[in-house]
This record gives sequence, structure tokens and C-alpha cells, in this order.
Amino acid sequence: MVSTLGPGTKAPDFSLLALDGKDYSLQEALQSGPVLLAFFKESCPVCQFTFPFIERIYQGVNSAGSIRIWAISQDDTRDSREFVREYGITFPVLLDGRGYPVSNAYGLTTVPTLFLVETDGRVAITSIGFNRNEIETIASRLAQKAGKTVVPFHAGENVPDYKPG
Repeated sequence: MVSTLGPGTKAPDFSLLALDGKDYSLQEALQSGPVLLAFFKESCPVCQFTFPFIERIYQGVNSAGSIRIWAISQDDTRDSREFVREYGITFPVLLDGRGYPVSNAYGLTTVPTLFLVETDGRVAITSIGFNRNEIETIASRLAQKAGKTVVPFHAGENVPDYKPG
């Protein structure tokens, strides 16, 4: 059994089709900057809770052009589109396909699982479930690379420290 890839591990390369009809290659994307991979399933309550915060990070770094955030769906096209619509996701959503080859290559045991992959192809951060500190760290690292300020959580929001996936 493969365990979830941890920091320092070489991220498996992949190419997946996205909802926008384009093919996305991790190896190609890493040539211009880091990539945050956010695995999800439409029916997962913790994914539903987490993804609006990932969207905030994306909105904060999107104009930099060298930062990529990709959702990787374990659902079919219809359910993935519904998730995108319902949770206001504007970053690319890739479809993992039958048998979840990419999820399996990354050793997923639960969703959401996030991997921040640096340009050298190594996993810098692995975050399983919802972990406020890890999401803040990811936001800070991406913001620094983009030369931006990103705040995934707003003052006054009741955001727990952790929710298991």
C-alpha cells in the first residue's frame, strides 16, 4: 500500500483533462512556478468547507501568473461542475478519471488532501483534511512567491483549527 506523499517526496508527474477541455501537465506547469494540488470529492463535507478558502488564496495570487492552483476531482464531469458552481471555484478543475490514477499515485486515503509542489518537483507541504495552520502556511508561501498579500481567513470568521477529511 502506498502512503500519502510527504514533504521532500518527488511528486509523480501526470497529465489530466480539465473541465475547461484543456490538458494539464504537472511537469510543464512546474517550469513556471509551484503548483498547489487540491484533491476533492463533491460529496465530502470537509472539501465543501475547505475549497472556498482555497479560492481566496487563488484570488490573491492569480494575477502573478507563475502560481498554479489545481483542483483534482474524484467525481465525474457533471458532479465536478456542480461543485465548481456551488462553491464558486474559478481555478482549473482536473478530472482524475476511472480508478483515480493520480489520487492513487499520491497515496490518498482521504479528501481533501493538498500538496504544494515546488518547481524542483518535490512536495513542500502535504495537508490532509482541513488544517488551518497548514492552509495559512501554504497561503503565505504562495503569496511570497507571487509578491502578494493573501489572507485565507477573515477576522471574525469562526474557523476551526482542524477538521478531519
